[in-house]
Amino acid sequence: MLEEQLLQQEFKANRKKAAKPMLWVSMISMVMFFAGLTSAYVISMKREDWVTFDLPNSFYISTFLIVLSSITLFLSQNFLKKDKRQLSVALLVLTFLLGVGFIWQQYVGFNDLKNAGLYFTGPTSTVSTSFIIGITLMHVLHLIAGVVVLLVVIYNHFKYKYKPNDLLGFELGAIFWHFVDVLWIYLFLFFYFIR
Repeated sequence: MLEEQLLQQEFKANRKKAAKPMLWVSMISMVMFFAGLTSAYVISMKREDWVTFDLPNSFYISTFLIVLSSITLFLSQNFLKKDKRQLSVALLVLTFLLGVGFIWQQYVGFNDLKNAGLYFTGPTSTVSTSFIIGITLMHVLHLIAGVVVLLVVIYNHFKYKYKPNDLLGFELGAIFWHFVDVLWIYLFLFFYFIR
């Protein structure tokens, strides 16, 4: 019985050691994916049919929302470390709502582009709008994964699975969320300055 408990403790310790490096490896692969897409965008700018246009206002709003969501998640984690669970949960739920708001604003932005006659595909689509909508949509898919991660973290938080000295699941979720935040800021600045 004691040997079995020791094996379980060793398994948990090894799993904790492997969790963050595995997350970093997956994030590096995502960085490479988006670097490839933005490189293709830059190369395609040399085409004669390239069209430039202003980003929809909702992209600015979504950028504000996702930056704010990273701040609320950071504060939530700090309150959890201080064992202030109610404040931590409230900020975690606010982070989730800000993430949903980001997704909504992206949807509004896609509609704004469509209403301006800028389509992803079809006879009136342009290469530039196809790139912007495609790259942004891929980011939204990653952010939806982040929202699912937040739901899991919220659920586990309500189940008291996180303690001030045992935050691994929370930390993994926060690292991923901050990653998709930084990724969007990169994409937004890229689209803003490189037209």
